Amino acid sequence: MSSKLIIIGAGGHGKVVADIALKMNRWESVSFLDDNEMAKPFSGVEVVGEIKDSAKYKHEADFFVAIGNNSRRAQILEDLFRQEYSVAKLIHPSCILGLDVTIEVGTVIMAGVVVNSSTRVGKGCILNTHCNVDHDNIIEDYVHISPGVNLAGTVFVGRSSWIGVGSSISNGVKINCDCIIGAGAVVINDLIESGTYVGVPAKKIG
Repeated sequence: MSSKLIIIGAGGHGKVVADIALKMNRWESVSFLDDNEMAKPFSGVEVVGEIKDSAKYKHEADFFVAIGNNSRRAQILEDLFRQEYSVAKLIHPSCILGLDVTIEVGTVIMAGVVVNSSTRVGKGCILNTHCNVDHDNIIEDYVHISPGVNLAGTVFVGRSSWIGVGSSISNGVKINCDCIIGAGAVVINDLIESGTYVGVPAKKIG
């Protein structure tokens, strides 16, 4: 592990990620890269360049991609992986992890999250504030689980899906890749087609 952490993305999500990195107390310095010329420092974490400047720090820093959009986050992370950058994973000190939990690099676990036993979380995922992921879940790469989501046991969430704030997924449900689950939805059946689902129970609208 390097003494520096470079966070790609200095927006709202980036600020939360930086806060977690600082609370982890594993890096001597934490900095942002962002292409937005209006990007601002946050709590002493400075913006030191644009995303293209990552090469300057390749051999002296760990990297983390703090971009909420699943496809854009995946694009940048896959590029970092191809070029053999060191990619970190960030876990807030307040979260609770059960036994036999696997969390891949590029993933952030935010404050108050519970991940129960024998769950697998892929690369580049966001497990957002106070979501609950019960036992034996499989969360594939680049999934975003929003604040307050509840996943029961043995749930499967396919790659690049987005689970909206406050939604609930019943035990044993399988969610296809590239699904969007609307805020407050309740998913009680398998979602076998990619698309957008809303309501109680959740139904496909697009």
